Amino acid sequence: QLSCLLKMVTLNGIPKDLDSYPKDLLLFLSPSDYAATGNCSQFFINIGKANVDILPREDPQRQQLLLEALECLKIPGTQINEENAGILGWLVCDLGGEYIRSSGGTLLKDLSQCGSFLPEQEEAIRDVLSSGNTTFGPPAAWSAFTLSELSRLIPVLDHSILQQVPK
Repeated sequence: QLSCLLKMVTLNGIPKDLDSYPKDLLLFLSPSDYAATGNCSQFFINIGKANVDILPREDPQRQQLLLEALECLKIPGTQINEENAGILGWLVCDLGGEYIRSSGGTLLKDLSQCGSFLPEQEEAIRDVLSSGNTTFGPPAAWSAFTLSELSRLIPVLDHSILQQVPK
């Protein structure tokens, strides 16, 4: 329905007030089409506010959005800074393990908003958290407050990490 609605909205070209339309509509628009009304960073900020559940993780359109976002933000390698993580929004949930490891603790807050993870993402999150090189510090220094901050990531933690956490 959204794809069909987008076709109707863009029948006579991209409207100048596209930002006022529902963010979910933008999931079916190409960043290059959006360029006529704004810059690509703004496009991905809007995409990041759209409903992630509209496009399943394995949908080629969703995978293409991530590739175009990384290109738009001119991310040279696999390290994502806090500002770019904020622009990516829920697209952070689709980043591979190499991005999670390279970015260290920068992505943890954003990743905690994800509904599920692939095994390689879970492994990367565990690696980052067990390294102790995050704002949370090493697991041996975690408190009840730390665990509440990590609450959405706790299912990812394994026994080797949890046994280090003080009672």
